[in-house]
Amino acid sequence: MMRLPTRQRGIALPIMLIMLTVMLVSSIYLLKSSTSTTLTTSNLAYDASLSKAADLGVHTAFAYLRSMTNASLLEVNQPANGYVATLTPTWTASTPAFWTGSVILPVDASGNRVEYVIHRLCDFAGAFNAAGNHCLTTSARPNSNAPQPYGKSGRADSPNYQDQPQLHYVVTARIVGARGGNVITQAVVMKGP
Repeated sequence: MMRLPTRQRGIALPIMLIMLTVMLVSSIYLLKSSTSTTLTTSNLAYDASLSKAADLGVHTAFAYLRSMTNASLLEVNQPANGYVATLTPTWTASTPAFWTGSVILPVDASGNRVEYVIHRLCDFAGAFNAAGNHCLTTSARPNSNAPQPYGKSGRADSPNYQDQPQLHYVVTARIVGARGGNVITQAVVMKGP
């Protein structure tokens, strides 16, 4: 008697197809993962370079404040220098009015445009100690004989200083990069009246 060949089921082919599919999906995931990592690293380096470029605005504004030896000039707005003698407490760097009176520096070699504005932390223009004008102030020096300790901020309604306090100025610089990146940098500068 002759045996008839048994019918083969062919289980190896579906298993191999499943394994190939898993390998294909894994390699696509690895490719995407390495591409995402490269893009993230590139974007972080770009943001770091924008932050360094935005520092030009902060340094320019600081140099302007440092050069002002006549304190009465800082009691009024000076739009040509990016100086505003007041700051509305509800404004943030996202508020369009915050940038009124700002200065835009020339475009640098990388195509970046830096803009800066200096705000004196006072309710209105004029002398810091004028009636009704509330300004953020700090004791002038560690060895001053002011009733407020050094580094402590005096509220607008706090006791008067025995010496001239330092007024607070906020310097804000922003940059719009050539590839659409944006960075905002702020610094607080204290200067005597």
